[in-house]
Formats: sequence, structure tokens, C-alpha cells
Amino acid sequence: MFQPLPIGVDDFGKLIEKGYYYVDKTLMIKELLDKKGEVNLFTRPRRFGKTLNLSMLKYYFEDTGDAERNERNAQLFSGLAIAGAGEMYTREMGQYPAIMLTLKSAKQNSFAMAYDSLKEAIAEEYARHEKMVVGKLENPEDVERYRAIRGRRGEDSDYYKSLSFLSNCLYKAYGKKCVILIDEYDVPLESAYFGGFYDEMIGFIRSLFESALKTNPYLEFAAVTGCLRVSRESIFTGLNNLKVFSIMRSDYAGYFGFVQQEVDRMLENYGMGDKRATVKQWYDGYRFGSTEVYNPWSLISFVEEHMSDRDALMMAYWANTSANSIVKSLIQKMDDDKGQMKEQLEGLMNGGTIEKPVHEEITYDSIYDSEDNLWNFLFFTGYMKKISVRQEGEERLVTMAVPNMEVSYIYKNMISAWFDRKQKSFQMSPLYTAIEEGDTEGMEEEITRFLWETISYFDYGESYYHGFLAGLLRQNGKYRVLSNREAGTGRADIILKTPVIRRGRAVIIEIKAVKSFGEMEKGREEALLQIEERGYRRELMQEGYQDILAYGICFFRKECLVGMERKYGNVNYEGDCYERNTGF
Repeated sequence: MFQPLPIGVDDFGKLIEKGYYYVDKTLMIKELLDKKGEVNLFTRPRRFGKTLNLSMLKYYFEDTGDAERNERNAQLFSGLAIAGAGEMYTREMGQYPAIMLTLKSAKQNSFAMAYDSLKEAIAEEYARHEKMVVGKLENPEDVERYRAIRGRRGEDSDYYKSLSFLSNCLYKAYGKKCVILIDEYDVPLESAYFGGFYDEMIGFIRSLFESALKTNPYLEFAAVTGCLRVSRESIFTGLNNLKVFSIMRSDYAGYFGFVQQEVDRMLENYGMGDKRATVKQWYDGYRFGSTEVYNPWSLISFVEEHMSDRDALMMAYWANTSANSIVKSLIQKMDDDKGQMKEQLEGLMNGGTIEKPVHEEITYDSIYDSEDNLWNFLFFTGYMKKISVRQEGEERLVTMAVPNMEVSYIYKNMISAWFDRKQKSFQMSPLYTAIEEGDTEGMEEEITRFLWETISYFDYGESYYHGFLAGLLRQNGKYRVLSNREAGTGRADIILKTPVIRRGRAVIIEIKAVKSFGEMEKGREEALLQIEERGYRRELMQEGYQDILAYGICFFRKECLVGMERKYGNVNYEGDCYERNTGF
């Protein structure tokens, strides 16, 4: 019987006690103790195990004040890697009171709602310690303040310094410094930026952190997680004891996400070793420091789904875990772009790379200050991966690419939505007029213009051009547009038909894509020949259409060549009259 997979389970104690499959990351504890950092910031993309790792640290280091509970927590690590690391590490188990606060609940649409959610999270952590703390506080004012925060009755100033005060209270109760663990610290800032209340939120987070992490005499050490390193000037003011471990560094590289050996073991354990290559294409490709890493959320979701259906199609599981606001911002920015960003994104979508300077200290309110800032956001949040890095003067230049097929899917969906919206602003009448008048040069000019307005991917295959042209033509109000994907095989790529048959018109379009400019004329002729040889006109003639325009269109990248044959006649080919135009 297979172990259940921990979809959405980010509590370490529950995961181990309930027998979920666990990829052992406990040696992170050893590295943390070896490095002796006082305040440690770990920046990783969303869904890469940050919350679970902080939960693991809590269960390992926390002195709960109850010997029996401490022993149960210790048993959670039995048989895991840290248990064999040596006595100098295991003796740290259960030695410190711990504060663990997650800020992800502050993903709200207004400051009032976000602040209320943060107050609730702080109150819950106060409630968790209340039994051990309140009876040990000698000052009645401290007791009243504690209970006010616990009951969400405190003043704003109480919440702004609530972590510092709680660490003070824990020291009075235990006689020990505490461990502070803060999860998803930048979620409130991201929501605040996109919601328009950034300044209010940054003031609260700065005060909360300064009081708890800067010159706090009751702090043993802290671990903070997030997607981005928000600049020292805006959040970590004067925090000289901060150590930042971003995706650019090799420290802790294998503890967030799964490395190849862990992936291979999981696939073998669940009888899916034959899926290795496909899984690698879809969910691998991230590089933290010099370590290649898989997206753990997507891999676990893949295995869980394929346990019940071995033939299930591949999915972009990560795409469903966020609104992907940063990618949406990139795509929308192309409306005002003069061409460079569009060309860069197009190159990336076709397997290329770009090189950009990387600045780790950034702020949400600087996203649009420069194009480079936007690429930085995409890089640090997991939508781009590092290929290589080089130094040029004071700057680090990173060569980036799209990590894998899953992230490519996210981009393509966003691009498709953007182009659907952009199409509505196109002036389409010149194209429709050119089609109706047999003006092949006019068609070439208009179609090429539209191609340069969009982003091409799928390596410029026929399927791309088919979808592109069908999308343009569906905006007309005169013709019904049929695609061979809708009408079945044996028909032309695109057919346009007027509702009125006898006095109306039908248009046949066959598409070819070639790999060089010199092949375009041949491709155009092959498209026209295919219309003739396969008798695409016959069904239209049998329906009663007498005026039938047939276009062969050949594409090479963002260029097109159009040929036309026009038939006048009834239901047979003998004696029919043709007009031909293959202008370049």
C-alpha cells in the first residue's frame, strides 16, 4: 500500500504522525546550527516547501513547557537524517520557546482586512503560549497587555511591537531566549502593492520586524521566509545581523524543492519510474545556486493524480496556486512596449534566453521603475531560471530562460488572453476587404502587420498560424468561420461561409509553414494544390455556393505569402471558370 501524499499538508508534526510521504529535509537544521546566523532570510518561489520547513524547525527547537509533548516532538525525528548527525545537534532539540507566525492570511484587498487578518494571526500565537506565560508574569500591566493582544483588544502600538513583547514574556516564563519563525513575510506587501495600500502595510511590517529582530535581547535566532528579498531600506532597516539566502546562493539549496535523486526515489516508490523524462520536462529546471531543483508542489500533485489514473494528461499544477500577477504585469506592459520586451518574451517562448542584471534588494513599488526590475521579479519568484551568471563591473548579469513546460504553459495562457484582448482593438476591415476582393498583396500586408503585433510560439508551426488566423477571422460579422479542428479531417484549414448561399460567397484557406524564406513560394503552391487535389470546393459547391475563393497562405516566421484561385460555377469542375492570383 502506498503512503498518502501530503497535498496541502504543511504541518511537520501532522505529516510525520499521519504517515504521509516525506522527503527528508532535516539536515537543514544542521546547516542552520553550523552557520549560527542570528536572523536568516530564505527567499524561494511559492510552493517550494518554505512553510513545511519552518514547521519542522518549530517542532525541533521548541520547548513547549511540557516534558511529555517535548518527547513526542523528539520522536517525530526518529529515523530522519538529523537524528544521525551527532549529539552536538540533537542536544539542541526542545531547548527554546518558539514563536511561529505566518503572514499569508494577509492576502486581502484592503489594508483594514489585511491588518485584521494579521492581528488574528498574532492573537492565535499569543493564545498558543497563554497557559505557560500569563501565570509567570509578575507585572499586572504586562498581563493586561498580553490578554488585550490575545483578545484582539490591543492598541495599534501593541500589535506593531507584538513579537518583541511576546519574546520578552517567553523569556520571563522560561528563562530562555526564543526562536522566531516568520513565514511568507512578503505576502502582505505583494497584496498591498497590487491593492493600493503599500505604504500603510510597509509601515506595520517594518515596525513588527524592527522590534523583534533588531537588537532584541530575548532572541536566540530567527528564520524568515518569502519569495523576494525586499530591500533593507524599506523593511530591514538597520538590521545588520541579517543573512540572506536567495536562489543565487548555494547555501541551503537542496532544502527547498526536490533534487533529482529525491525525485527518482519518489517515482520508483510509486511505480512511476517510466515517467521520469516527462516529469523532468514539466517540473524540473529551477536552479538554486548550482543545484538543479524540481517544483515539489507540482511533482507531488502529479504523482497523486497518476496513482488513480496512469494515463492522466500532464497539467500545470503550479498555475492554479496563484493569480500569477507578476506574469500578467509583464504581458500587459507590452501594450506600451516599443518592441524590445515583446521580442525578448517571444525568444524565451521559443526556447531562447535573455541576459539581465540581477538586483536582490528590490521593492514591490519599484516593479515598473524599469524593465530590468520586472525581469528581476519574474526571476526571483520562479518564472525564470538561471542558466549562467557573470560579473561586469559592479553588476551581476544572469542569463535566464523559462524553467520548464509548466511555466511555459502559464506564459502561453497569459499571452493568449492578452492577444484575444488586443485583437479587439485591431482595425480588421482592410483584411476582410482584401479577402473579398482577391487582393493577395493586401492580405499579405495586413496579416504580416498583425503577426508583428503578437508573440509567436510553438516554434512557428502550422498549428500556431492556424489558431492565429482563425482568431482574427472570427471577429468578422459577415462570415461563419469553420476550422478543420472543429469540422474534422478532410477539410481545409479554415472555411468562411456567408449564411446566404445563392448570392453569397465561400472562402477556403489552406495554411503551410516553412523553415526558410526561400521555401515560401513552394509552400504557397503546395497549399493551393492541396485545395485542388483534395476537392475542398466540392462540398461547398454541393451546398450551393457558386462564388468560391481559395487561398493558399504560406508562413515563414512573421512573413506570409498569399496565392488565390477563384472559381465561378455550379456543381462540377468541367467548364468552370477560374481566376488566379499569386502576387508576392
